[in-house]
Amino acid sequence: MAEDDVFTFRDTKPTPDMYHVYDDSQKGNNAPALVLDHGSYHCRVGWAVDPNPKLTFRNLMAKLRKEKGKSDVEVLVGNDIANFEAVRFQLKSPFDRDVITQIDTVETVFDYAFSHLGIDTEGSINHPIVLTEAVCNPSPARQFMNELLFECYQVPAVSVGIDALFSLQHNFSKPCVDLPTSLVVRLGYQTTHILPVIGGKCDPQGIRRINLGGLQMISYLHRLLQLKYPSHLSSVTFSRAEELIHDYGYIAEDYLEELSKWADGDFYDSNVRKIQLPFTPAPTAAETSLNLEQQQQRRKENVKRLVEINAKKREERLALDEERLETLQIIQHQLAEVDDALAVKLLRQAEITDEHHLEQEIQNIQDRVSRTRQKMAAAAANLNEEGEPKKPTETAEFQEWLEGIRKQRTEILSRRRERQQRRQELTKRKSAAAQERMRILSMLAKSGGTGPGKKKEDTFGMKDEDWDIYKAVSKDGGGSDSEAEQEKLNDLESALKRYDPNFKNYSGASSNVGEGGSGGFVPTAEFYQLHIGTERIRAPELFFQPSFIGSHQAGVSETIGYVVKLYDSETQLRLVNNVFVTGGCANIPGLLPRLKKDLLSMRPFESAFNVNIAADPAGDAWKGARDFARVAPPSAFLSRSEYQEYGPHYFAEHHASNKRFALTKQ
Repeated sequence: MAEDDVFTFRDTKPTPDMYHVYDDSQKGNNAPALVLDHGSYHCRVGWAVDPNPKLTFRNLMAKLRKEKGKSDVEVLVGNDIANFEAVRFQLKSPFDRDVITQIDTVETVFDYAFSHLGIDTEGSINHPIVLTEAVCNPSPARQFMNELLFECYQVPAVSVGIDALFSLQHNFSKPCVDLPTSLVVRLGYQTTHILPVIGGKCDPQGIRRINLGGLQMISYLHRLLQLKYPSHLSSVTFSRAEELIHDYGYIAEDYLEELSKWADGDFYDSNVRKIQLPFTPAPTAAETSLNLEQQQQRRKENVKRLVEINAKKREERLALDEERLETLQIIQHQLAEVDDALAVKLLRQAEITDEHHLEQEIQNIQDRVSRTRQKMAAAAANLNEEGEPKKPTETAEFQEWLEGIRKQRTEILSRRRERQQRRQELTKRKSAAAQERMRILSMLAKSGGTGPGKKKEDTFGMKDEDWDIYKAVSKDGGGSDSEAEQEKLNDLESALKRYDPNFKNYSGASSNVGEGGSGGFVPTAEFYQLHIGTERIRAPELFFQPSFIGSHQAGVSETIGYVVKLYDSETQLRLVNNVFVTGGCANIPGLLPRLKKDLLSMRPFESAFNVNIAADPAGDAWKGARDFARVAPPSAFLSRSEYQEYGPHYFAEHHASNKRFALTKQ
């Protein structure tokens, strides 16, 4: 890679899924089966007669409130979520370590899938369902799923199978035929599984799970980048860390040897990836002077628009208050003419308790109406008083005016420097400002209770005197530079640039004092670049060394060696003769050479082994389930009658499913 090669983030937004047509060929007695690869990262949904899934979307849901303070919520699923970072804390997954724990989220996801497939049958889904599930899926999770499909969607039959075994079947055998003896390594989004397949079926005694997957790998890279670039915390998002893994991550064949290569300057320069964050260069002096009039005009337009908006709001409030005042005055006149029962009814309709409350409310509204009218008159009078100071015509007056402009600018900059200095003093624990602030806070804390263990009601802020305490606490904090002050400073400096030829000689003090430490730092594009070096191998190495994040679990290679040693030597040879890797994380470059190297070090001298990666590690699970749905016999499905007879925990066992164990009563 050339030294000047700089990449950018794609920040790809998902495309909303289209609504497909549900035609007559998909209805009736010979209706095709629905295939759902219900993964913890992607959910793939399609018909068994199709070569590829109709829908592929993130298995996530987000509930958003349309307006603050209202109960209306908007539910977004999968590709309908345009920006994952904007709703990161509202995202909800149905899974916890590949086990379904949020059945309501599953229902929302299924509603989304069935509606986008165009299924419009009333109250039921008249198609058999082939569904993938995790290895050794707990019985309660399967029970929730069966209840949802049979009770809510009224499906005629359900068949569940392990996604990794469906992928193995698609790559090495025909549907509904015993699986070849293999050691399946499934690298998922939340967990990793090692599955020994012996005698055509998965051996549950040898299955091992590592609570680590793509999610932990992305989180680890995200933390590394935040520690490396603390000034760009908001720009280094979780989604961008995921993009870096997909585009630039790779697995080192020998991690320590690869690290030693990165220590070489030439190797680093040729392999580091420079990623440019969004950056807007600071305008030059010429551009600033050219755009000065435009900025002033825009500022005036903004001020005018805000004044108009405020005036409109005041008019609306004034109309409501006048209408309310007229209603209350009518009620006040009627009280003397009606009996007590009708008077109480009139007061209740107006949300008034008694006559004294009525008089007080009328007085408050009259005062409010008067203040609103005064504000409207003042706003109309001051509409054209803002902007750049006007230049006097006489020479003597001009020099005096210019000196006044310089003095006002100097005063604003001095106040900013004082505020910055006070803010810096507050960071020092032993400074006088910090100690005075802590003294006032401790006094407030002591006055918060009436005795040991007692705490009175917190009414701070309800009295006008409390504002004096707040000002006493915050006065030493320096506050922040207000927008009004900044606009005033901009107006003064624009006048000086126009009328004072010596302004550039004494304008060394920046107008942005306090915003960047010394005030002289001008950020460049290089300052907004991420250099991805050893992070390219550190994050994927997590699969082989979980200790990077403090986990005591074994890595993938170590777990493979442990599982293989559970069997006799003949079975070991058969297992390692086909180590099959599947799952989305199997797409990371360098995985195959690394597994071969680790197996070579584990196996006896000159013993044979073979490692294969699925043709489509992420999509072969759906394709294998599709192949199974086309030719599976009725015995491979749990029918509605069997569900009603045996209960929701029951499922039909077949070559690619989990093993069914009889439930014992305690």
